[in-house]
Amino acid sequence: MPTYEYKREDGTTFEVKQSINDEPLEKCPETGQKVKRVITGGGGVVYKGDGWYVTDYKDSDRKEKRAEATQSSCSCGSGNCSTN
Repeated sequence: MPTYEYKREDGTTFEVKQSINDEPLEKCPETGQKVKRVITGGGGVVYKGDGWYVTDYKDSDRKEKRAEATQSSCSCGSGNCSTN
């Protein structure tokens, strides 16, 4: 269940756990003051590609480095060896 933040007329804020389907509160349950729901940024996670987060920094040449490492460990130098 999501937590919503509300701001009272006097400027103080409070949080309430509500269902997404519930109507926003119009009055504070404690003080009876009028309230407005405050839009806050969520902590949502966005996955992109091979398990990387959008905020992660990764080498743009990661695939080339991996290919070079594979070729250097292969005895024939082609990187496609089937024999050891």
